[in-house]
Amino acid sequence: MNRLASLLLVLPLLLGGCASTPQLNAPPPLFADASFKPPSEPIGAQNLFTLTPAMQAYLHSPAFEAHLRGKGLERGLIDALYSKTDLKLEYDASRTRTAAETYEARAGNCLSLVVMTAAFARELGMTVRFRSVLADETWSRDGGIYLVSSHVNIALGHRKRNGLLYDETSERELVVDFLPPPEASRFHTRQLEEEDIIALYLNNRAAESLVQGKVDDAYWWARAAVATNPPSAIAYNTLGVIYQRHGDLVMAERALRTALEREPESVVVMQNLGPLLAATGRTAEAAEMARRVASIEPVPPFQYFDKGMVALKAGDYDGARKLFEREVKRAPYYDEFHFWLAVTLLQLGEAKEAREQLALAIDTSTKSDNRQLYSAKLAHLRRQSANSVRLY
Repeated sequence: MNRLASLLLVLPLLLGGCASTPQLNAPPPLFADASFKPPSEPIGAQNLFTLTPAMQAYLHSPAFEAHLRGKGLERGLIDALYSKTDLKLEYDASRTRTAAETYEARAGNCLSLVVMTAAFARELGMTVRFRSVLADETWSRDGGIYLVSSHVNIALGHRKRNGLLYDETSERELVVDFLPPPEASRFHTRQLEEEDIIALYLNNRAAESLVQGKVDDAYWWARAAVATNPPSAIAYNTLGVIYQRHGDLVMAERALRTALEREPESVVVMQNLGPLLAATGRTAEAAEMARRVASIEPVPPFQYFDKGMVALKAGDYDGARKLFEREVKRAPYYDEFHFWLAVTLLQLGEAKEAREQLALAIDTSTKSDNRQLYSAKLAHLRRQSANSVRLY
């Protein structure tokens, strides 16, 4: 598959606001506003943490206050928001939402849940710290676009009163981690500022728009992210990918080189820039870029999976199984790998193992639609004999 401008670095984060074409102050050389149509939706993050009247009412409801009385401020808040008896929130990575949108939908991705929790916590007077978890990044693929996701969580705290004053030495924190990776407590974290969260939210919305084929909207979201001048390469890389999809290779290279200046060892940026150099006739530079990528990441994401799909379609089920198992081993939390391993196991007559892999696909899926699909197939498999079921 052509990897040119097919990679996005996306963190699971947040929101939107102003209805007209945004007028933002940022380096003009990186932007080409006249080449894109005005956005079809509000662009911005002005209302990211805003509580709606319905959220305010919930915050002051007898049920919510009972949680706080029973478990204290921090744990009471988390119990109220994420217990299965009240809001019944679900994890759903299909779209990054504001605090208000997450509350209304009763669903959100990692960043959306962090934002909504922060909004409620601040209203209760708690301290809030956003944190980036320095764990391995995870890859996914949607519509020919490769996405790499990192993980964020939140630490909540408050200071006890000491007479008429607050005791500055008594601050306690509760770390809240949504869909944590295994042994999350062992990973180092890096504190994020609210500006980082805003930039990541805007970048997420750009990536989501691009996946949906809304290139013009994607540009305005990415432009807004870059205009925040984030220290990382994420937003600049996304802007470069959007330019490439739009057919403007000069601007794409400019944005990607800016990204590489900020993170010289970013494999994601190099994987986008290398094919672009080749497409514009600079084969020697492209080859050097490919060499650098291979020295850092010898086996690209999805390589075993793509070879496994070729083997599966050719009827080489044993070969497909081995390849899918290798991909599952290095990316055990990606649902698609478990699903296709289940398909292969079923073809090999191993129904029990196929059911186990389908169950893992359900557990690791971050999208409610996929969970429903896998659940239906698992239920069908359980009803039928191994010899009569086809999953695809």
